[in-house]
Amino acid sequence: MGEQDVSEAVRSLPKAELHVHIEGTLEPGLALDLAKRNGVSLPWATIDELRRQYEFGDLQSFLDLYYQLMGTLASADDFHDLMLAYLAHAAADGVRHAEIFFDPQVHIRNGLDIDAVMDGLLSGLAEGRKRFGITGGLILSIVRDLPIESADSVLDAVQNRAGDLLGIGLDSAEVGYPPSLFVHVYDRAREMGLHCVAHAGEEGSSDYVAQALDLLHAERIDHGVHAIDDPALVARIARSGIALTACPLSNRRLQVVKDLHDLPLQEFLRAGVPVTVNSDDPAYFGGYIADNYAALEKIGFSLEQLGAIALNSIHASFISPDEMRDLEAQYASWKARYLN
Repeated sequence: MGEQDVSEAVRSLPKAELHVHIEGTLEPGLALDLAKRNGVSLPWATIDELRRQYEFGDLQSFLDLYYQLMGTLASADDFHDLMLAYLAHAAADGVRHAEIFFDPQVHIRNGLDIDAVMDGLLSGLAEGRKRFGITGGLILSIVRDLPIESADSVLDAVQNRAGDLLGIGLDSAEVGYPPSLFVHVYDRAREMGLHCVAHAGEEGSSDYVAQALDLLHAERIDHGVHAIDDPALVARIARSGIALTACPLSNRRLQVVKDLHDLPLQEFLRAGVPVTVNSDDPAYFGGYIADNYAALEKIGFSLEQLGAIALNSIHASFISPDEMRDLEAQYASWKARYLN
């Protein structure tokens, strides 16, 4: 199969995206447009000037820019436009279902109404389903380095809209903010009927992953890279069928690893861990989901392995049994075309 055929196969591969932050899909051009629309002053006048800020030495250097640009989002229409722009990228990359993080604490801190944020995102999802056929849902992500009281406040604010949410997540600066701090927050979320996932083991140790499983009862682990440091934990994750939502280009750009060859994804797969591949914050890390799949193909992952990873993403999603059967059928058609 030629290079162009492989690229086509990767992009057409039916897949779910389980680890993407909607604020992290804010492209520089849209950020500048929103700043102009909303009268927000930014220190960069052109896309090129803004793009030069996208060299990150670690997670915190990325977060500083990330939160600054989030300040350009000011209305339901802004969030609608942001969601629709992401879904257009996702559709071109073969995404059939997306479970999308958003950070309500930051938007509330920026003076926005949580209902306006959610209404804009949900209307974008609804329009995206009509345009692109992508199903999806929202995962309320707790910003772990903000006061825990603000996490309680945001759950209070969305209590009457739990049915509009798919789950709860945990993101932002990891080291120093272990999952153990958020037990009662996750207990509340489960009482609201939300699925539970958590970022763990990106910069934090394997113990953070164990805490996310033991204390937060996470159904998926986002990143999970440092779980590899504890073979017993890896075996447990595999035995339990807990999926890892890996983000290769993100891990490289944030210096979690120096080279994609250093990511332990092959080791996880050999151990039986259901690895998935995702884009995290694609506007900042140089690639949407198909680019992440393609990056793995370039370092030796076979098309068969990438297909299995996409099937993992379907099985690890929170879709209904009927929707899962439909996606499995789409995957079987893709497999018959490209692998048989």
